[in-house]
This record gives sequence, C-alpha cells and structure tokens, in this order.
Amino acid sequence: MTKKQLFQIVIDYFQKNMPVAETELNYGNPYELVVSVILSAQCTDVRVNKITPDFFLRFPTPEALKAGSQEEVFELIKSCSYPNNKSKHLIGMAKVLVDEFNSVVPDNIELLQKMPGVGRKTANVIASVVYDKPALAVDTHVFRVSARLGLTKNAKTPLHTEKQLVENFPENLLSKAHHWLILHGRYICKARKPLCDKCGLTEVCAYYKKISL
Repeated sequence: MTKKQLFQIVIDYFQKNMPVAETELNYGNPYELVVSVILSAQCTDVRVNKITPDFFLRFPTPEALKAGSQEEVFELIKSCSYPNNKSKHLIGMAKVLVDEFNSVVPDNIELLQKMPGVGRKTANVIASVVYDKPALAVDTHVFRVSARLGLTKNAKTPLHTEKQLVENFPENLLSKAHHWLILHGRYICKARKPLCDKCGLTEVCAYYKKISL
C-alpha cells in the first residue's frame, strides 16, 4: 500500500465515522480560545471547561487580564496542571495581546508565538480553529496516533510529525484532520490501553499489525 492510499483510507474512515470533528474546549471568542488552549497544556479539556466560566467572569477581556495579578489568576486556575507557569503566561499573553496587537488575536502563526504561553502547537490551533487557516497542530494524541497508523515515519519531534502530515493531507482537510487524530487518540487509540477492538482502522494500522504478531 502506498502512503497516498493509506491517507485516503484514513480520510474516508473519519469522514464516514466522524463527520463533525471540532475542539471540545468551550469558548466564545478568539481571546477565550487562546486562554483555554494555554490552560489545556498537559491538562484535559474537561478540566479546562470547568475552570474557564469563573475565569472569564473575572477576566472577560484581555485588558482585564492584563490588569490582573498573578496571585488572583493562580487562584482561579490552580486545579489545572502547572498553575504557576500558566498564570505567568496568561498575564504575559494578555499584555502582548493588548500592547502589540490592540487586543485583536492575530491570524499569523509567527505573530501568535510572540505571546507568552503560545508555542507552535497553540498557534496552529488558534489559526486553524478561529481563522480556518490550513494548519495542523500536533499534540501528544496527534503525535502518537499518526505514528501508530503509519501516517508518519521516524518522526522524532512534533514539527517532524506536522511536516509529514501537512505534506499528505489535502490542505482543505488539515484543520479537521487535527481534530480527527486528537479525538481518536483521546477515546480509542489511548496511550496505555488502546481500544483496538473498537477501531475501524486496524487493517491498515502499523501498530496493530506489530502487536498482533
């Protein structure tokens, strides 16, 4: 099977079985999504969605967050992972967003990364989800699932994975493919105990072939 054929099988499977694939983070505007994605690093979307309602009541705008204190932010987000670092990043992000971007979240991946707490993965999420840019963010789920399925080969870093996926998924499907792989990794192709018996891709999955031998 060629790589092109494999990608087409994966695309056909997800288009049939997961026609709607989108972020599970709750947000109402680009600023709220930036906050939510920063909070989601090594933390579940379920936990983030429990934190953000109170957070946005207190800090409904980047201007409000910029004027806030790290201690107050910490108290609101302390139930998520790494609250110390994230509270610093959130206030720093708000300052750059207000001072350099006039409170308008940019659609450019390089500009997005000027904000503290926004790495390439987060920038890709914002660009694709908010602005429908052809970008594919690679988190731990995307990294794992794409390698297991054989969509990527010898990818040692998220950037290597991103480049291989972007080369082979049609540009108009990049944003959706990001969510397909995340959701598949979150609910089926789990890190420790993948639910291979519930997966419809085992016939083409390199990982399944390996463990079946």
